[in-house]
Amino acid sequence: MIKITNYQEKGAALLLSIILILSVSLIISLGLSSLTFHSLISARNKIKSIQSYYTAEAGIEDSLLRLKNEMQFSSPNTLIIGDSSTSIEISEELIGDSWTITCQGDTNNRIRKLTVTYGETINGVSFYYGAQAGEGGVIMGSNAQIIGNIFSNGSILPSGGGGGEVTETAVVALNENTIEAVNIGGDAYAYSCEDSDITGTLYYVTGGTVTDCSYGGLVELTNEIEAEDLPIPLEQITDWKDEAAAGGTHAGDYIIYDESDSLGPIKITGNLTIDNKATLTINGIIYVQGNITIENNSIIQLDESFGVLSGVIIADGKIIIGNNVFILGSGASESFLMVLSTNNSVDPANPAIDVSNNAEGAIFYASNGIIHLHNNINIREATGYKLAIDNNTIISYETGLENVNFTSGPGGGWRVENWQEIE
Repeated sequence: MIKITNYQEKGAALLLSIILILSVSLIISLGLSSLTFHSLISARNKIKSIQSYYTAEAGIEDSLLRLKNEMQFSSPNTLIIGDSSTSIEISEELIGDSWTITCQGDTNNRIRKLTVTYGETINGVSFYYGAQAGEGGVIMGSNAQIIGNIFSNGSILPSGGGGGEVTETAVVALNENTIEAVNIGGDAYAYSCEDSDITGTLYYVTGGTVTDCSYGGLVELTNEIEAEDLPIPLEQITDWKDEAAAGGTHAGDYIIYDESDSLGPIKITGNLTIDNKATLTINGIIYVQGNITIENNSIIQLDESFGVLSGVIIADGKIIIGNNVFILGSGASESFLMVLSTNNSVDPANPAIDVSNNAEGAIFYASNGIIHLHNNINIREATGYKLAIDNNTIISYETGLENVNFTSGPGGGWRVENWQEIE
């Protein structure tokens, strides 16, 4: 039998296969083309977005330059860079002594938004105790009172036959030191205790003695109570002195008598005297190589621009605070003026710092010498190598002192922080 081949059917099948292959190829090509097209669009958008980001950064850098160099600026304003622009807003007032800069970059409606904080350099110091003393220890007169805690690397002893009171915890470090004639509202830690009343627990060290002391509980410690350094290192004091000197130097004595004046940052090579109802407003750190004397209804205060921050005035010599003197912060409750002496006198009759008047806005600090607080005054904080607290004197610790931020004020250094994208 003869087999007949149908060539028409084979041709139709081949044509159908070719059409199918071409269709699949076309679909794949269209898919690849679409993918490539969208990738190109995405790449272009990404490039424009990056341009917007760096345009916003350029706005921030331009603003920082203007603020740092005290150049003129307006807010809001616009900076044009090629086909991109950035809208710049700078806070009109110092917010917590910091400027807030916000920049929105725009490249063909691709938006990136950045913000940064530019503020004054601060130095944090923690005062954890109402009073703190070094190895010189503390002498307390009759009815002298520390409202808060006290830490001393030397003994706490009575003065003039009287004794004082600590409302919270009292700690005396190092062996051979003692607490004597003190009423303590909290716990007490010392090598030895004598003639004291402790509401809480008395912790004494093996080898020490407990003589005529009352207590809520008694615990013997086997290890010596470790000393603590004063909270401000020498390096920090040196930095503050250098910062003051960078603001300029006044040679010789500086006297403010019956008038108002403002200073800082500045170094004074002689003595500083503020007398007869004079007012000194501090704009930055003041460093006096001689003595500081403030008397007769005078006022020394931080400029209001310090806000919640605190300031410092330093003397290598002695500091004398006379009657009816006001020592004030900026006006904010968290702001204090620290009066600091590096003088090394430990004689109560000739102290490094001599305070005869209430000074609730002040922190007194004697890194190497004695602070003498006279009768019937009230202050917030005293820290020194040695403390002499007279009859009826009160140190009333304020909670915010455990985190005091010091700044040199408008003339000081600045920092950039919180640089971040927000949109």
